[in-house]
Amino acid sequence: MVRKLRTIALINFIFLFLFLVACEANVAPKQIESKQPEKENIKPVEERIKIGFSMDTLEEERWPRDRDLFKEAVEALGAEVVIREAKGDDALQIVQAETLISEGIDLLVIVPHNAEAVATIVNKAHSAGVKVISYDRLVKNSSVDLYISFDNELVGELQAQAITKLVPGGKYVYIGGANTDNNAHLLKKGVFNVLQPFIDSGDIQIVYDQWTENWDPENARAYMEAALKINENEIDAVIAANDATAGGVIEALAAQGLAGKVPVAGQDADLAAAQRIVEGTQTMTIYKPIKALAYEAAKVAIKMAKGETIPTDRKVNNGKLEIPSLLLRPIAVDKNNMDETIIADGFHMRDEVYRNIGE
Repeated sequence: MVRKLRTIALINFIFLFLFLVACEANVAPKQIESKQPEKENIKPVEERIKIGFSMDTLEEERWPRDRDLFKEAVEALGAEVVIREAKGDDALQIVQAETLISEGIDLLVIVPHNAEAVATIVNKAHSAGVKVISYDRLVKNSSVDLYISFDNELVGELQAQAITKLVPGGKYVYIGGANTDNNAHLLKKGVFNVLQPFIDSGDIQIVYDQWTENWDPENARAYMEAALKINENEIDAVIAANDATAGGVIEALAAQGLAGKVPVAGQDADLAAAQRIVEGTQTMTIYKPIKALAYEAAKVAIKMAKGETIPTDRKVNNGKLEIPSLLLRPIAVDKNNMDETIIADGFHMRDEVYRNIGE
């Protein structure tokens, strides 16, 4: 009897053991299966680089081009860009830049309205560990990390070379850009690099010289009207800091029947300027291939945001430091090479440029 009971107990133990093993076998795969997706989700994901682009204004013809080309280039390189326009307002530009920094951008690109006022932005960006690129216009008295632009001093030299070739002597008017824009100072320096020997010899007399607040064409027109009045319309040549101010100058000349008779230089290759050149009322402009500038700026911005070093062979003094600089070469354009430069690059279409003269 005892043996029988032991046998029954052994059989029950075996059945219980097998039952427990079967249950554990059924549960284990489910536990492993449920944990597997969690392990797969623990993967490092590289976040997209975010570039902030703080722009002074979009009012002048060229700046929407810069905005669109820069955005296109940044996104083509797999990064993100957030763009803000300050509408020519220093305080607004500072607030917008501060907001971009607080939103976690990896690098700030800035086109300053006031070269001096926005130095505070550079300091705040650096405090947040964000590097700053000065785009086209140099931020003064700051430790900005890189300056990328065209050689603006050369722009002024090319303007003056073109005009002095046509008019090697006489009464000259200089209509500068905004005094708050460092580029305007570089342009003027380039112009007078060329003019000074003519001035020293007495061949050229500067009879009117004025900065143009905010690069406003209406201000430029008023200054040209004043220059004409003071000199009783006896003006031989005009160098204007850009095509917008050149447009104001030419309006004042036209009112006195002098448009096309007095050579006028500008820069930026605006469509209206290109049209005036082929029509004969503006002598020349300076073409700065903006696509090359925007694409190069986008490329170096992303590299700098990743911590890479950008090799440069030029430095420009901003009043505080020698700033590492990338300076592209501008191109002088008149009616003789319009088709081979501005039109060939697709910067303006030929039918737009020649619209008013039917070619």
